Amino acid sequence: MPNMFKRTTVTRTAFFVLADIISVVIAIWLAFFLRFDGNIPAYYFLSVWRMIALAIIFVVPVFYFHKLYSFSWAYVSTSEMISLFKATTISFVFLGIAIYFSKYFPYFSNFPRSTIFVSYFLVFVMSGAVRLSKRIYARVIKKENGFNKERTLIVGAGDAGEQILRNILSSKNSPYFPVGFVDDNPIKQGVVIHGLKVLGRITDIPRITINYQVKQLIIALPSAGSKTIKSAVDLGRESGLKKIKIAPPMSEIINGEVSLKNLKDIGVEDLLGREKVTIETKEIENFIKGRPVLITGAAGSIGSELSRQTAKFNPSLLLLLDQDETGIFNISQELQKNFSDLKIKSFVADVNDKERIEDIFRKFRPKIVFHAAAYKHVPLMEQQPDEAVKNNVFGTKNLARISIENSVEKFIFISTDKAVNPTSVMGATKRAGELICQVFNQKNNTKFISVRFGNVLNSRGSVIPIFREQIKRGGPVEVTHRDMKRYFMLTSEACLLVMQSGAMGKGGEVFVLDMGEPVKILDLAREMIKLSGFTPDKDIAIVFTGIRPGEKLFEEILTAEEGTVATQNQKIFMAKLSEVKKERLDDELTKLEKQVKNMDREKIIGALQSLIPSYKSESFLQQD
Repeated sequence: MPNMFKRTTVTRTAFFVLADIISVVIAIWLAFFLRFDGNIPAYYFLSVWRMIALAIIFVVPVFYFHKLYSFSWAYVSTSEMISLFKATTISFVFLGIAIYFSKYFPYFSNFPRSTIFVSYFLVFVMSGAVRLSKRIYARVIKKENGFNKERTLIVGAGDAGEQILRNILSSKNSPYFPVGFVDDNPIKQGVVIHGLKVLGRITDIPRITINYQVKQLIIALPSAGSKTIKSAVDLGRESGLKKIKIAPPMSEIINGEVSLKNLKDIGVEDLLGREKVTIETKEIENFIKGRPVLITGAAGSIGSELSRQTAKFNPSLLLLLDQDETGIFNISQELQKNFSDLKIKSFVADVNDKERIEDIFRKFRPKIVFHAAAYKHVPLMEQQPDEAVKNNVFGTKNLARISIENSVEKFIFISTDKAVNPTSVMGATKRAGELICQVFNQKNNTKFISVRFGNVLNSRGSVIPIFREQIKRGGPVEVTHRDMKRYFMLTSEACLLVMQSGAMGKGGEVFVLDMGEPVKILDLAREMIKLSGFTPDKDIAIVFTGIRPGEKLFEEILTAEEGTVATQNQKIFMAKLSEVKKERLDDELTKLEKQVKNMDREKIIGALQSLIPSYKSESFLQQD
C-alpha cells in the first residue's frame, strides 16, 4: 500500500490528472451556480454532467500534449503558465464546438453560453493554482525556516540571478537564505524579483553585508567580464565573506539553464582579467550539425572539451580517439550520460598507426577532423625529442594524408603560441605541424586549418593544478621566474573559438586567438594562495626555481614577419604566412624521420632546427 504513494512519474501524472478533473467538475458546477444566482434549474443537472464529461475528454489529452503532466512541480515557471493558458483555451474551443454541434443543444439552443467562458476562466485559475502551490508553499516554509540557512546576497539580477533565486526558493535542502540582489544596471535598482529587492550596486556590497548580516555571496554574472567579477570578489573579501560561489560562463552551461548544481567555488580562472568572448553559435551549428566529426586526443584537456562542445551542436556521429584508455572511457561515459541521443564511437588508437587509422576512416567516413592529439609537456619533450617528433609531426602527417584519401572536408590542427620562434622541442614540432597543414592544403579538396593559442586554464599538468597541489601541502609555491608571463584562456572559450575558426576557414590559414593580456605567473600564484584563504609569503611561501629547459619568459603569438589580418570575429585573427615549398618540406621531413629512427637526440634537434630555422634550442645540448 505505501508504494502507491511513492513519488514517481506515474504517481505525479495521476495526481495532476485527478486534480484537473476535480478542477473541471468544480469549475463547471460553479459556472452554472453563478449563472443562475445559486439556484440551478433541475432540468440543467444532466446538461452540467454532459458538459463535464466533454470537458474532461478535451482537457486531459490537450494538457498532456502540452506537457502539463511532465514538468517539475518544484520549478514551475511562467513557461508552464503560458502552456496552461494555451491548453485551456484549445480545450474550451473544442468544448464549445462540440456543444454547438451536439444534438442536445444544437447551435447553443437553450444553452447558457456564459457558463463556457466562466468555467474556462475557473479551470485556468484552479489548475494554475495547483501547479503553483508547491512553489508558494516552499516560499512560505523558506521564510519560516531561514534561521538555519546562511544569509546570501546574489550579485547579478539578470536571467542567471533569477534562475538561481528560483532554484533556492524551490529547494527545501538549499543551504542559502537569499536577502536580495546587487546589480550595476540602473534600470534594475529597487526592482523586486520573486519577492526580493535589488538592494544596490556592486560597490554597495560592503554596506549591504553589514546591514543585512550577509554570510555568503553568489555571483550570477555568466556573461560578464572578469574585471566585474574580480571587483565583486574583492569587495566580498573586504567585507569578510569567506564563502563566494559563482555561476559558470554560458559557454560551460550545456542547456543555457543555471541551477544550484552549476554553482562552484570562485576560482583563479574567474579573476584573470579576460573579457567576455562572443561566439557565433549559428555558424558553428551550420558547420557541425548532421556531419560525422572525429576528435583526436579526445581524452586530453582540449580534446575532451572539444568533444563536449561539439556534442552540443548535434553531429550525426562523434568519433573519439586517444591512446589513453581510461581517459577515453571517462569522456565517453560523460557524453553518453549528458547527450543520450548522440551517436558516439570511441577508439583507443595511436595516430601513427596507419592501418588502424585508415580502418577507422574507411568505416566511419568523418567529414570534420579536430586534431588535438599531441605531446605538450615542454621539459619532458626536451628529454625525449624522438617521441615528440613521432607524435606531433609524423602523427599529424599520417592523419592529414588519410584525411585527404577519405575526402574529409575540413581538418583543424590545434597549434600553440609555443610554435612561434620556438625555443622548445614541443614548440618546434607544433610549428612543423602547421607547415604540414599548409602544404597539404595546396593540392586537394580537404581544407587544412591551424589554430594557434596559449595556455588553457586547469589543463592537466599545467601551472594551476600544480600550484593548487602545492598550496594543499602547505607550500612552498614554486614559480620559475618573477617576470614569467603567460597567455591564458578558459578551455571552453578556446574550444568554441577553435570550432568557429574551423567553420569560417577556407583552407591554408593559421588562425590566432586573441588571448587577452598576458598574466604574470607570480600574480597568479599570489591570487591562488588568497583564494585558498591564506596570505602569500606569510602563510604560504613563494620560491623561485629558475627557468626550465625550453621555456621562455614571454610567449609570442606571432612571428615578427607574420602580422595579422582581422576576421569577422574580434577574438580571431589570421596570420599572414610565408609560402611553404613542398619539395623543401618533404626533404627536411625525410631527414628528420631518419634521425628519429636512429634515436640520436642531438641530430634530431639539429634536423628540427634545419626544418624550422626560427627554432633556437636554448637548453637541450647543454643539458646532458
